[in-house]
Amino acid sequence: MVDKFLKVVALCLLVSTFLACSSKLEVGSIDLDNWKTDRNGCNGLRLLDLEELQRLKNSFLSANNQELIKTFGRPDRVLLVDKSQSFFIYFLDPSDACGEDVSANDPLKLMFRLNAVSRVSEVNITTLDP
Repeated sequence: MVDKFLKVVALCLLVSTFLACSSKLEVGSIDLDNWKTDRNGCNGLRLLDLEELQRLKNSFLSANNQELIKTFGRPDRVLLVDKSQSFFIYFLDPSDACGEDVSANDPLKLMFRLNAVSRVSEVNITTLDP
């Protein structure tokens, strides 16, 4: 019983150490203050960094979910496809969550596909849904 408890405690310490050690990603000239305040792309501030995102998108491969959150803030949407993958979605164009005056049916979005161990396996800038 004590052995099982010690294993659980050790696992918790390992996970918390891993999460605490996550740092922000290198994002070049992207204005992260504008990015984080432009939830759902409602103000169009994220579109200003589109060229830099396209240039850097492959550098985000193998980043973990905590690094994404520390860098870009909470995702606008999270889709759980199955137990082995999920998507973090950040809207670049105004999404339907911005209000009634938004006319974009398929807004441009930055999508991070995360694998079963919460590592980025694919980065897309697209209007398509996963």
